[in-house]
Amino acid sequence: MTGVTLAADLVNAVSGGRQSLSRVAVQDVLLSHEIRRAELSDEHLHALAEWADLLREVFSASATENRTRAANVLLTEGTTRAYLTTHDGWSPHLHFTGEDEDIAARVKAVTAGGIAIFLVESGGERLGVCARTDCNKVFVDTSRNGRRTYCSARCGNNDAVSRHRRRQN
Repeated sequence: MTGVTLAADLVNAVSGGRQSLSRVAVQDVLLSHEIRRAELSDEHLHALAEWADLLREVFSASATENRTRAANVLLTEGTTRAYLTTHDGWSPHLHFTGEDEDIAARVKAVTAGGIAIFLVESGGERLGVCARTDCNKVFVDTSRNGRRTYCSARCGNNDAVSRHRRRQN
């Protein structure tokens, strides 16, 4: 689950555009997902911002076929090989590129692989962009029924209040 949630958090961290790109915000996302050696150069930061644009395409795809096609682009561009590892006392888990790669390459690999695994497990669904008009955050739908349309309860509630007020006028 780490790869797909990292992907969503990375997309949301850079969603303000290149002008508001924050090294601290991106680094915080990486650290919160236990990405080791998360020091970011300007080159890494901009590479991850460009990668986030590709990640967004998977979340915003309107059909499973389009989502699958976008995920395959990620796999082609972001991974080199898959292998199991047990580093740092963790249970066995997959890596999709070598440990010696730079931070941008490792983040690309873990997000591409994580999205692919999640799409297999979810039948190609359960990724989305918030339905609230003035919100562009992406989300991973882990709800029981798989019908989530908002990035958060707050956005859902705000949208409901807006709809209610429009009906009252």
